[in-house]
Amino acid sequence: MEKHVSVLGILFIVFGAMGLFASLIVLVFLGGLGVAIGAESGDEEVVLALGLVGTIMMLIGLVSSLPGIVAGWGLLRHKSWARILTIILSILILPGFPIGTALGIYGLWAMFNEEAERMFSPTPRPVVHQPPQPTP
Repeated sequence: MEKHVSVLGILFIVFGAMGLFASLIVLVFLGGLGVAIGAESGDEEVVLALGLVGTIMMLIGLVSSLPGIVAGWGLLRHKSWARILTIILSILILPGFPIGTALGIYGLWAMFNEEAERMFSPTPRPVVHQPPQPTP
């Protein structure tokens, strides 16, 4: 289970970083488009409007991507709060077919595993071995 938790942490960090990168690209594209249109038409309002839209979209990307990066970092460091954050984020990304759905299902499977529960428990719980049931 240790390997699954590490892979899940890396995946959350990678997809969060991709979201940050995409939001930065949108900001640069819309800002550049605003400057180009503003220079052509001489209308400064276009520059401001597209710059504002790009900034808002970048902030939305930032707000939606940072929790995944934080969750991934917490998973790699085995922080107790990372399991709960990963479960919440996994549920939230399920509608994002196909990648979000796959990552969400993988995250839920890994975080609801009994070994993962023990791994992220703030106080270590002992493993209880039940004796085998007698066969008739």
